[in-house]
Amino acid sequence: MAKTLPKIDVVIVGVGWAGGIIASELTKKGLNVVGLERGKERKTEDYYMVHDEVRYAAHYELMQDLSRESVTFRSNEKIRALPMRQYGSFLLGDGLGGSGVHWNGQTFRFLPYDFQIRSQTIAKYGANKIPAEMLIQDWGITYDELEPYYDRFEKTAGISGEVNPLGGKRSNPYPTPPMKKSPALNLFADTTLKMKLHPYMQPSANLSENYTNPDGISRVACQYCGYCERFGCEYGAKADPVVTVIPVAKKTGKFEIRTHSQVRRVLHTGNKATGVMYTDVTTGEDIIQPADIVVLTSYVFNNSRLLLMSQLGRPYDSQTGKGVIGKNYAYQVIKGNAAGFFDNKEFNNFAGAGALGVNLDDYNGDNFDHSGLKFIHGGSVSISQTGQRPIQNNPVPLGTATWGKEFKANSIKYVNRALTVGGQGSSMPFRHHFLDLDPTYKDAYGDPLMRLTFDFEDQDRELAIFLAGQCAAILKEMGANHIDTMKQLGPYDIVTYQSTHNTGGVIMGASPDTSAVNTYSQMWDVNNCFVVGASSFPHNSGYNPTGTVGALAYRAAEGILAYHQKGGPLV
Repeated sequence: MAKTLPKIDVVIVGVGWAGGIIASELTKKGLNVVGLERGKERKTEDYYMVHDEVRYAAHYELMQDLSRESVTFRSNEKIRALPMRQYGSFLLGDGLGGSGVHWNGQTFRFLPYDFQIRSQTIAKYGANKIPAEMLIQDWGITYDELEPYYDRFEKTAGISGEVNPLGGKRSNPYPTPPMKKSPALNLFADTTLKMKLHPYMQPSANLSENYTNPDGISRVACQYCGYCERFGCEYGAKADPVVTVIPVAKKTGKFEIRTHSQVRRVLHTGNKATGVMYTDVTTGEDIIQPADIVVLTSYVFNNSRLLLMSQLGRPYDSQTGKGVIGKNYAYQVIKGNAAGFFDNKEFNNFAGAGALGVNLDDYNGDNFDHSGLKFIHGGSVSISQTGQRPIQNNPVPLGTATWGKEFKANSIKYVNRALTVGGQGSSMPFRHHFLDLDPTYKDAYGDPLMRLTFDFEDQDRELAIFLAGQCAAILKEMGANHIDTMKQLGPYDIVTYQSTHNTGGVIMGASPDTSAVNTYSQMWDVNNCFVVGASSFPHNSGYNPTGTVGALAYRAAEGILAYHQKGGPLV
């Protein structure tokens, strides 16, 4: 028998970027909020003098325990899905702050084209440019409408950057200047400028200078230690929820965080959510937390999974194309890259930061003519200097022996003479790419695992080859003596790490017929339930998703406050 607690104003499921932002905004307005986090407490002090590549990068200290909960995967509906038993393609964060603790900090805005992708593609190229099975749709919101929320997130996080010459209009510059530009980054920027391209320093959540945000949170500048991705920042220089928004919410006295709380159901009566049921993982006790408003802000897979297990919303059916929960899963085309090896140039590749890099968008969105190409959208092209840690980095030219004298010689020669120029490609949704509940495999609590059905399409293969060609051309102009380029994109491989940029499943739109939530992240079917995060993206752009997640979270917080005052659907 589950224990029932007193009712509160708002319960939030998952305390990462989205959950932290919403908690901060609601508690500042006087609402009583409980945040449920299935992992443990995390704080900056946990990472003092702990540059441990084995513990964090190889043994996944900050990630979800796959022996207790995983996802299952299949490339198509004709085969049985199997559980992901070890980390590979993507990393699922766990604990207070979620994936916002172990991220690199690359904080882009999506392009204006992204938010009106279907209508603009048809207007320019005709409806036949879109494959019949591709489910792209406009988001129901424009870039200009979302721009003020991007601005708020960037000020909260203290994003360091410079204006993207091919991006959407900005109401303000970045709150802090761009990061330091290393010799490798200078070489890329100078070369691409000569090629008539438009390079700019990546927008970075690694602070370029000491900064105090509008909420009065002060943080220090990045030390360029190279321990960002898969690590927590010992300086607090990398913006994460634990050092930005969560302290603001806690200071109000209106926010209670309950860690080790595995939320298993959203409770509802008719078209009204009444609260959530969760298990205290330290005791095994089931607890009901009633609330006036329920907000799901957990990771992409878990948002869809909770709704499906709770029978909330209409499950997507790939055979009929009807339903919305689980629809439009998208990933990222990350393999369109090239590696350059330099005999006469040497770089300091060990130093770096998660979002230290130079980017260009000449091949992203619809910034170039797609008339003769077999794909839509595109991807960003960049060089990043994230810090080449010794265990997981050993660049040698293709064809080098994998052991012995030649391997050792090339390893030593190229450790600081190899640079990668990479393409981060967009990912379009297809009718047969979706999320649902696995009929066979369950988690430690007896609940079905999330099942992922996905594979790369011709759209992805053509895009990857195109981006790899652009990357190789840049490296050639940079003076690389040997260039290894991706020749073709094979089937999707869940074993090899690619990107943690999973999106979709509870998508946003202008109509309940084709989307699960409106542009305030409010469910069409249940007005007092909001679902916030990358799960609301109808497709994935050629960028990291966090900046857009942050913007949508600020807009959702505004919507939740409006609902709390007036009730009803938001328009």
